[in-house]
Amino acid sequence: MNLIVNGTLSYVVDGERFTFLPRTLLWFFPKQEHQIVAQSPDAQFYVAAFKYSLIERSCRAVFYDDLKRKSYDGRGILHTILKPEIANLLQKMMGTVMDGSLDPDLLNREAGFGQASDFIFEHKDPDALNAGLHFLLLLCWRYQCASGESASPVPVNRVVLRALKFLNEGGREWSLGELAKASGASKSSLSRVFHRQIGVPLSRYRNSLRLSHFLEEYRGAEQKNITEAAFAAGFGSYAQFYKVFQETYQCGPREALARDVTKIQK
Repeated sequence: MNLIVNGTLSYVVDGERFTFLPRTLLWFFPKQEHQIVAQSPDAQFYVAAFKYSLIERSCRAVFYDDLKRKSYDGRGILHTILKPEIANLLQKMMGTVMDGSLDPDLLNREAGFGQASDFIFEHKDPDALNAGLHFLLLLCWRYQCASGESASPVPVNRVVLRALKFLNEGGREWSLGELAKASGASKSSLSRVFHRQIGVPLSRYRNSLRLSHFLEEYRGAEQKNITEAAFAAGFGSYAQFYKVFQETYQCGPREALARDVTKIQK
């Protein structure tokens, strides 16, 4: 379940792009593959991931049966646009549920490095966390069922879908020429269509994936230093890596990593 608080987010689902505005509540089911492909610089959003065991314990009435589905039968993404007062209420609830967890800035940086990261933390009050998630799940589903919205999808060009597939498979560093050839387009055409359909330049999207790989390399078993991890993640130089990191997280990598270690130790 995602709640967009500020800015805009774009997802690709089943070959179509959907863009959502603030106050949008979105739902994703276990078998529903989705990917955030673009977000505005001011984007802020909450993500709550529920274990199936919690859903079964929490949702016993027939009204909640659809929450137990493994996939979404409709087109696109199940969502609703909340009234301002309801969106503010849910935002405050989510903040309260996270009281006692790590600093939001740290959690947001870790989330930016991707789901493959081995980052983990233990909440100081797991009983309160689980109780809060239980109530949050039921309340949000009631708001979802009370109203429905339909987003306008943008079909994604096959060339762009191929490029996304190659980039997200990992395992190799694609040059623009290699990626264009494998996707069935010229370099200029791929760059132009990718930017128009995904909402961000191809280079920016690729750098976001490199940042995701950076922390995996930095915290991996081989214990690479920052420079080694940056090159292993596909950056061409430390200067390029530093610039991308600074633009994304508003501080340098050494500062960010040192701050994270301090917070984790506390």
